[in-house]
Amino acid sequence: MTPARPMLSVGSVRHERLRPASNAFSYGVFTLMLPLRTLGDAALGSTLCARNRFNLLSFYDRDHGDGSTPLLPWIDQLLRSEGINDADGEVWLQTFPRVLGYVFNPVSFWFCHRRDGALRAIVCEVNNTFGERHCYLLDSGGLLRWGQTLSASKVFHVSPFCAVEGSYRFRFMRTSVTQNGEVVERTVARIEYHDSQGPLLLTSVSGVLQPLTNSRAALAFLRHPLMSFGVIARIHWQALRLFIKRVPFFSKPIPPQKALSR
Repeated sequence: MTPARPMLSVGSVRHERLRPASNAFSYGVFTLMLPLRTLGDAALGSTLCARNRFNLLSFYDRDHGDGSTPLLPWIDQLLRSEGINDADGEVWLQTFPRVLGYVFNPVSFWFCHRRDGALRAIVCEVNNTFGERHCYLLDSGGLLRWGQTLSASKVFHVSPFCAVEGSYRFRFMRTSVTQNGEVVERTVARIEYHDSQGPLLLTSVSGVLQPLTNSRAALAFLRHPLMSFGVIARIHWQALRLFIKRVPFFSKPIPPQKALSR
């Protein structure tokens, strides 16, 4: 079996609001897909993409989990606390890298496998612009299937234009595609937000996975040199558009929600 290695996914984010005013956008992004058990404390194997230090691209452990506990002990303890004791295989973390030292991660995905390679659970790690973080645990009580619909009640304030109510529906898909004569893997994460009236937001993050190399890191940066700054800028730009369209505004709930839900 080929050893797991850090991957780079280049693709796009799509977002559509259905009501009371329609609003949609799409833009190019790239993400890292990191095999945390294989990596341990090691570097990422690219001189242009560093771990825990400044570089063109970088990944900082403290940007995830509780910000202080090493990542593997943190995710293992989280899963065990929820009764999941068999996710002892690879843990793949899909996340936005820091670009020139800066990042804002609206959502990161932890794909937690059993030792036999089967997908056991997924943790969706969500950050809001208030500096808060929340994790949604997706667990069916057994093995998960790619393409399966998973759900979680919404308990965390993200957008002032959505109330803290309703639920999310998630679908994660992986397919083999041919690109430039090479067979590669395409990943898609679809997230629907439903309130009492039905679907409200439709979001997807997609991309093609390839091993992280210096040339691919450089090309991703050249295509999207201000990606991290663009993420936060677009969040505020889209908020202004919704405000102009008179979409109802919801204040941030107090107190903050708990740090894990399922």
